[in-house]
Amino acid sequence: MLNDSRLAVRSCPTHWVALAGRREPLASARDHTRTVLAGVVPCVDDAVLVVSELVGNAVRHTTAGPDCLTIVIDGDQVVVAVHDPEPDGGVHLSETAADPLAESGRGLWLVQALARRWYVETTAVGKAVVAVLPRGKAAVSRAAGS
Repeated sequence: MLNDSRLAVRSCPTHWVALAGRREPLASARDHTRTVLAGVVPCVDDAVLVVSELVGNAVRHTTAGPDCLTIVIDGDQVVVAVHDPEPDGGVHLSETAADPLAESGRGLWLVQALARRWYVETTAVGKAVVAVLPRGKAAVSRAAGS
């Protein structure tokens, strides 16, 4: 039996929104995330922020921009994925902490702080940057309260 959480997620209903060709993919992604998760999970604001960062990165760092957003609520976690048609170009979090005075460069640091984990997955048409969030309070909130 395979014990891969990515495989288990696929059996849950997937909420999907097309982002390709939209004038405002970021606004569409935020609205869709808030609509799907509102009243269902406490981590709505964290999920909206993570989705904003992932879609923003796809807008800034890919030629075609984001293709779609998927959201899966799976037990005690929420899995968000931003898909784009380009191959994995080595999206990685810098070894150093984000510079608080920099105008950019904190997006994946925020994703890592809010998500249980994140990764890049090769798809049939490109890649998906996936973040797995706790369904309850954010990882940062739990860490601050510890």
